[in-house]
Amino acid sequence: MRRRLVLLVAATTSLVLVAFLVPLALLVRSSAADRAVSSAVVAAQAFAPTVASADEAGLDIAVREANADNQHPVTVFMPDGRVVGPPAERSAAIDLAATGRSITADAPGGRQILVAVSGLPGGTAVIRTFVSDAELTRGVGRAWLVLCGLGLGLLLVSMLVADQLARSVVRPLTAVAEVSHRLASGDLDARAVAGGPAEVLAVGAGLNLLAARTGELLARERETAADLSHRLRTPLTALRVDTEALPDPADRMRITADVDALERTVDDIIRAARQPTYDGVAPSCDAVEVVAERIDFWSPLADEEGRPFTAQLATGPIPVRVSRDDLTACVDALLGNVFAHTPEGTGFSVALTPLRRGGAQLVLADDGPGLPSRVVPQRGRSGQGSTGLGLDIARRTATSSGGALTLGRNHRGGAEIAVTFGAPPQVVAARGAHAGG
Repeated sequence: MRRRLVLLVAATTSLVLVAFLVPLALLVRSSAADRAVSSAVVAAQAFAPTVASADEAGLDIAVREANADNQHPVTVFMPDGRVVGPPAERSAAIDLAATGRSITADAPGGRQILVAVSGLPGGTAVIRTFVSDAELTRGVGRAWLVLCGLGLGLLLVSMLVADQLARSVVRPLTAVAEVSHRLASGDLDARAVAGGPAEVLAVGAGLNLLAARTGELLARERETAADLSHRLRTPLTALRVDTEALPDPADRMRITADVDALERTVDDIIRAARQPTYDGVAPSCDAVEVVAERIDFWSPLADEEGRPFTAQLATGPIPVRVSRDDLTACVDALLGNVFAHTPEGTGFSVALTPLRRGGAQLVLADDGPGLPSRVVPQRGRSGQGSTGLGLDIARRTATSSGGALTLGRNHRGGAEIAVTFGAPPQVVAARGAHAGG
């Protein structure tokens, strides 16, 4: 924008300067020519009384003396055809002046001034003087250079002024844009500093108002989510009481463990809902550790339903740009879909492999009927009687880390879900430094 404003002012100033300087340059040239011609005309007219009164010998002497100190040589064409002074070609303009008309006419190399002197015994004499082209344009080149320098100076000054004005407008806009990017990245404390023209001030004030309102809405949503999660404590307490009343110790311990896990999940939801959405640090965790932990969690249920499964996890830690809680929720959502949407006894497999550029890929495949579509359903919509949030949770977790989620079918005809997770910034930086070295 700043460059465009400067170019616009430069173009406008250039048009104004051309419209002003070109006529002025032509006027300077015309004035110089008129000045030279006027000087020659005055000199020729001043010599007219001498031509009218002098005899032949005296005229020759007067012409020699006049040409001795005159920059415009004088030639006199007498009525009898005699030429006094430097030789000059008798042109049609001289014949016209001999009729009694004083004129100026173009000649090779300049302009000739012809003054008619009437009243002589034989007719009309013509005094001719000559002004060269160099004299007609004397000083014009220097004046044009001055005008060009003045025009360039004015153009430069206008561009500098336009640049300062554009900077005073663009700088606040750039600051507002930076604040908007910080807000988009999750820094809800970012605010635009007042500055610039009134319109930019209005934009900054509107952005600050929007940021404040967004923070209020997010805080309200977090409190609402925490309150809703907190309401689960009452049925959990009742469930725990009922569990403790079970006569079978094995069932009582198993269900109590499930209730404890559910209560921990509710606590995690409350803490996650109440914590700020932006902490300035990119999240990360070990994908191998989290996936192995979730497989161990779901293994008893798989054994109880007779679901054979295989788990192929890479050795060693694989850091990914996802928090531990988010990755846990993602894996639970994918495994939960298998248990919820495939018949008991349906096998499945889980594979976790590192990516070459950093990060990891998690592939979950089952032996069920497969997915009805390879397009991830919209959030809250499902064609199988569920809430439609499982795949959306996995998709959002993958995309927030710089990865993606794809749906397909495996070679057995069942569903295959591949989720890629990006690497933390420090891992990307280390790989880039290693590649550069």
